[in-house]
Amino acid sequence: MALQPVQQEFDGPGAGLSFYDDDRVSTVAAKAYTRIAAAWKLNNRTAADLIAVSPRTWARMKTGAWSGKLNRDQLLRVSAITGLYKALHLFFGDTLADRWVGLRNKGPMFSGREPMETMIEGGLPAIMETRNYVDALRGGA
Repeated sequence: MALQPVQQEFDGPGAGLSFYDDDRVSTVAAKAYTRIAAAWKLNNRTAADLIAVSPRTWARMKTGAWSGKLNRDQLLRVSAITGLYKALHLFFGDTLADRWVGLRNKGPMFSGREPMETMIEGGLPAIMETRNYVDALRGGA
């Protein structure tokens, strides 16, 4: 399903997201994140914390009964997580790619912790840094 522009003019770099219906962007983002959370086998608390929503909101998102909007921070989190998911699958086989976020990691930004712990604790900056880390591992950064 392609997104439909809401307005005709482009106001410059970074304004593109405002061209689209926020409800549709949020719906697509929620569906994508639901699939990633399932692939990563995240429990409800972890899945909610990673994108900064309440457990109750996550429960509705997961069942498809959610009709809310994600704020800019939450949309950026889902975007970075989607990129991380893709990068992991480009670098590792599917099984390891889906387990990687829950495995202890000796990389400098993780210090023996799970990437998931680091991302939840550090929020959007840590999610983006984790994505950049994986991109660098595969030679893309």
